[in-house]
Amino acid sequence: MTKQQLYENIRRKKSFLCVGLDTDIKKIPEFLRNGEDAVFQFNKAIIDATAPFCAAYKPNLAFYESAGVDGLRQLSQTVAYIRANYPEQFIIADAKRGDIGNTSEMYARAIYEQDDFDAVTVAPYMGEDSVKPFLRTGKWAILLALTSNKGSLDFQMTEDAHGERLFEKVLRKSQQWGDAENMMYVVGATQGRLFADVRKIIPDHFLLVPGIGAQGGSLEEVVRYGMNAQCGLLVNSSRQILYADSSERFAEAAAAEAEKVRNEMAKWL
Repeated sequence: MTKQQLYENIRRKKSFLCVGLDTDIKKIPEFLRNGEDAVFQFNKAIIDATAPFCAAYKPNLAFYESAGVDGLRQLSQTVAYIRANYPEQFIIADAKRGDIGNTSEMYARAIYEQDDFDAVTVAPYMGEDSVKPFLRTGKWAILLALTSNKGSLDFQMTEDAHGERLFEKVLRKSQQWGDAENMMYVVGATQGRLFADVRKIIPDHFLLVPGIGAQGGSLEEVVRYGMNAQCGLLVNSSRQILYADSSERFAEAAAAEAEKVRNEMAKWL
């Protein structure tokens, strides 16, 4: 999917919501847990309910890998279901890959060829050769830049002798590897006004923004300091939508939560 196609879909849906499919078998409604392909059946219901209100889905691969081969099979089912029924959706593999070049190439094959994802989250610590294999035509690498967790302060905000913070160095250096047509960045919603500092360096790129909802990030601050002329934001919400209700009406509750976020986003768009 191209940047323009993504932007047009955001405009059409009046939403830059990304629904995180961080599906935990222990948290899905009890009546589903013992059924066949329980995770996929839960995902399918969530996708059908929320597709009108979002522009992207983001399965977190750890939740599927933890269940072994069966979990990976249901991940593949989930991606295939979105592709077949909602082809306009942007699909992100939240995998946080990043290794020496030939290993990254194998990760890229798994994500783009075994499962037809549009994008993958990538840790940039090992540099250019660990990122390049994910920059295929029509595919996106989403680099971790300034994350929403407490531990982000351990390294990302450290300054060099010239006062440049590590996340700023990542943003500047990575411009030599890709561009706004094939590279995005993770910037956590809890970072608030730091979005303005990010935009000084990468004014045109899309940002994947986790951290609203359960993590306490402010959508208003994200939009105020992070939105650009083509929106430039995919704001993720996972638990707030997935587990809005644990009864047989879970999908209806998820739709209501997604619609609520979409309606707030529509005001900004």
